[in-house]
Amino acid sequence: MEKQNLPVVVVGAGPVGLAAAAHLVERGIEPLVLEAGASAATAVREWAHVRLFSPWAEVTDPAAEKLLAPTGWARPEGTTYPTGGDWAERYLQPLADTLGDKVRYGTTVTGVARAGRDRIVDSGREEQPFTVHIETADGGEERITARAVIDASGTWSVPGPMGANGIPALGEKKATDRISYRVPDLKDPAVRARYAGKRTAVVGSGASAFTALALLADLAAEEADTQAVWILRRGIGDATYGGGEADQLPARGALGLRAKAAVEDGHASAVTGFRTEAVERTGDRLVLVAEDGRRLDPVDEIVVLTGFRPDLSFLAELRLGLDDRLQAPTALAPLIDPNVHSCGTVYPHGVKELSHPEQDVYLVGMKSYGRAPTFLAMTGYEQVRSITAALAGDHAAAERVELTLPETGVCGGAGLFDEPDAAQGDEGGGCCAAPATLQIGTGAPAASGGC
Repeated sequence: MEKQNLPVVVVGAGPVGLAAAAHLVERGIEPLVLEAGASAATAVREWAHVRLFSPWAEVTDPAAEKLLAPTGWARPEGTTYPTGGDWAERYLQPLADTLGDKVRYGTTVTGVARAGRDRIVDSGREEQPFTVHIETADGGEERITARAVIDASGTWSVPGPMGANGIPALGEKKATDRISYRVPDLKDPAVRARYAGKRTAVVGSGASAFTALALLADLAAEEADTQAVWILRRGIGDATYGGGEADQLPARGALGLRAKAAVEDGHASAVTGFRTEAVERTGDRLVLVAEDGRRLDPVDEIVVLTGFRPDLSFLAELRLGLDDRLQAPTALAPLIDPNVHSCGTVYPHGVKELSHPEQDVYLVGMKSYGRAPTFLAMTGYEQVRSITAALAGDHAAAERVELTLPETGVCGGAGLFDEPDAAQGDEGGGCCAAPATLQIGTGAPAASGGC
């Protein structure tokens, strides 16, 4: 079979992977979506209880809507905010169902390479199709031949560790029975029982940490002796809470403002300038130890929300061009680098920024951001629109920008690691500021921001 007649393999049946398939269908190109889970949007379903920052109008893809229209599907009210569960059940699964046998479930991609070429070999490389190695749910192995590969597998499966140096803290792996790397679903009776009446440390400074703190604060208002302690590697300043009222994603801005109000209300403790080095057991409880030797009072549970990382292991035989810090495509990295950006604009980008030395392989969606935070679904939809246009030979459309993103609050934070001379006086300071104990309010409203 000629290379151009082969399918384009899309890894992952999440929001961006399914959008990629819809755009490929629209362009007359055969997609094959490979999903490790038993249904569409497996990762999204794991945070089904969390509400997105973006309304329905911003989390559905135009090509996907066209594909769904003949089935009688109608987008929910555009100004309302779905939960992850809503997104999966009311849009992503129907989209996958419409794609039919173009989506394969229970299929884990274990490797991608050029047919007959490891990453060393130059000769005839670009003329060869890709071989995608898979493992099926029953343990079987197969190879699929593809003209191109779009990796939309996300980063959900590789959460960041508690250790401040990017490696699990000493004792972290042995304490996994008391550590969660997800926002807890406190509506689940079993999960609620795990945290009710307990002292829980929340490690992280992003929106997921805000959400977890708000949920635990609500629980504390209902269940005696429930406490939350917020562990921050930096200080607390104006940029800690995102774009606030200026954020063009109002739900995200509102969550940041609620977190700020909670700190000022003073109902639970938070520790700043704390860079975790070890987790020690003391009886049935855990003690966090910082690089500077500080030891916190024992906690019963720890929720670690320090971001996610891409799994690049199955792409090892491909020649990827990745930034050595963010693990994002080289041309994209400067646009999303959290060491530089605070609340500036992440410009729309497409095939040009997402291309690699290995032609016709693309990382898209959350995975394209590597370790950088604050990805928006709209960005992923624009990515795959541009890439599929390029695969179809429509280079004018591929180079065209067809998206306007919010101008504030998109990049989040004021750098991952504040310089010593950038410590912020009375506002909390950076990593080298004097350690401080602050307060988190227990009366924060329920979370309304997604991960």
